[in-house]
Amino acid sequence: MSDSSFSQPSRSHPDSLWQALARLIRLPNQTGTLLLLFPTLWSLVLASKGQPSFQLLIIFICGSFLMRSAGVIMNDLADRSFDRQVRRTQQRPLAKGTLTPLQAWGFLGFLLGIAAVFLYLLNPFTRWLGPIAVILAAIYPFCKRFLHIPQIVLGVAFGWGTIMAWTAVTNHLAFSTWLLFAATISWAVAYDTIYAIQDMEDDRRIGVKSSALFFGPYLWLGVSLAILVMLACLSMTGYLLGLGIGFFACLIVSAGIMGHQIIRLRSSVNPKEAFIMFQQHNWVGAILLLGTYLGHLT
Repeated sequence: MSDSSFSQPSRSHPDSLWQALARLIRLPNQTGTLLLLFPTLWSLVLASKGQPSFQLLIIFICGSFLMRSAGVIMNDLADRSFDRQVRRTQQRPLAKGTLTPLQAWGFLGFLLGIAAVFLYLLNPFTRWLGPIAVILAAIYPFCKRFLHIPQIVLGVAFGWGTIMAWTAVTNHLAFSTWLLFAATISWAVAYDTIYAIQDMEDDRRIGVKSSALFFGPYLWLGVSLAILVMLACLSMTGYLLGLGIGFFACLIVSAGIMGHQIIRLRSSVNPKEAFIMFQQHNWVGAILLLGTYLGHLT
């Protein structure tokens, strides 16, 4: 369906433009930013042995917001024709026509420019890793056209922050870094499969692929396997880094939250319930972040 079949974006007063830009980056809903940020902070805390510098905390908190915002713009630019056909996404600014693609590209360039400034403050090794994050964010939206589990690519994109945070502290990579990376990928497959429940009917109708459709009646099992891999990688990370009981206690609590979700997934889950379950993963991320601190104290 061509863009020309829809009304052109309105040229109203500046306030409406700012509101559209805020909606474009999902400013009222920062769940995605937190899901990107938490694994990055796990890595930052673990690499610094529980004492991350204030400067690095600020850089990666701001960087997570900027890169998540840039990521959703790239997603909406790639998917605007799909978004018009999905009930949940029909009101997005690019799909609805309240922003032009040119305006979105301009805002994307602005956000990436600010992100580049923060990247420049990091060591050379981490700077070289930065452009890969942009490439991964750009690739992900197209993966749902041909990959049955595009959530894996989303996990790689979100997990790249763990790699960059580790090298920002240590200037090298370790086996524990890759374990955190793998844990983040698996976690993203789990929570984004739950998120994809919201759009299963529309995705099936328009031919978009997702792990929720791929797993079908075994969705609970697919989420279970992803969570088991996540917990195994985090447990091994804690063991290799010599973390104390505080870390493993928080790991058990987070496992309990996700285990309860798996039980619920064995029955029918409506879109509203799926979104609430998706948001609960922010608690999982926060509890595990607490564990990375407590693991160095106990």
